Amino acid sequence: MWIIAAVGSAFFAGITSVLAKCGIKKTDSDIATAIRTGVVLLFSWIMVFFAGSFNTIFQISQKSFIFLVLSGIATGASWICYFKALSMGDVNKVVPIDKSSTILTIILAIIFFGETESLILKLIFTTILGFGILLMIEKKDYSGKNRRGWMIYAVLSAVFAAATSILAKIGIDGVESNLGTAIRTVVVLLMAWAVVFMKEKQKKVKSVDKKELLFICLSGIATGASWLCYYYAIQNGVVSIVVPIDKLSIIVAVAFSYFVFGEKLNRKNTLGLFLMTAATIGMAVFC
Repeated sequence: MWIIAAVGSAFFAGITSVLAKCGIKKTDSDIATAIRTGVVLLFSWIMVFFAGSFNTIFQISQKSFIFLVLSGIATGASWICYFKALSMGDVNKVVPIDKSSTILTIILAIIFFGETESLILKLIFTTILGFGILLMIEKKDYSGKNRRGWMIYAVLSAVFAAATSILAKIGIDGVESNLGTAIRTVVVLLMAWAVVFMKEKQKKVKSVDKKELLFICLSGIATGASWLCYYYAIQNGVVSIVVPIDKLSIIVAVAFSYFVFGEKLNRKNTLGLFLMTAATIGMAVFC
């Protein structure tokens, strides 16, 4: 079941990237992040009450609560950087860099959780994954500050995403996965709106295009579904296997970016995507 949940997480995460891109053509990325986080928060708490796990909130240990909060902070930072990168660069360029968090996550999981089973195979597949990512992030000519800015934000998104997985694995120990997701989302929401107010962008909320608002909300729902699947898989499965499967969302994102935005891949990019996919499936099957 945790493998199925990881696959579901990948599908919804892939859709999220495309829906979010549609929602930030004219809308500021910080405002979009804050709005969609509110949707995710509503979605996640509905699932908590549906699962009947709300009463267990008082049974969460201090350690688990602290790490859930820390993972929420890392998630908020990752989101802010990710959607800023999406607003500046192409989906099929930003997503692969963001997915490079897989490599760092695997290394951290080996160090902190002792996930050394099939270690040699994991390292081989991780190396292949790295080569695939390098082939996918071919530089593209962007004008002005966008030339390097999107890549910097995408790299930061990957770093914070890796931290999220490790912190969440510790924090969700003994905590019902839906409840853990909901608690983390509260932290992300506070952080997202804090950024909006610190940058004095709150006045722009009223002027958000209705069509883009719809896409932002849909991306929030997709994110909520992805999170619920992901943290169920994290709680019940092996981190160094769950994370690579989740990163298969790149296939969904690239496919939709081709049909929706006309973002095509050249032979080099296609080879990179193939290597990333093969390495990910290899980890899931053989490790």
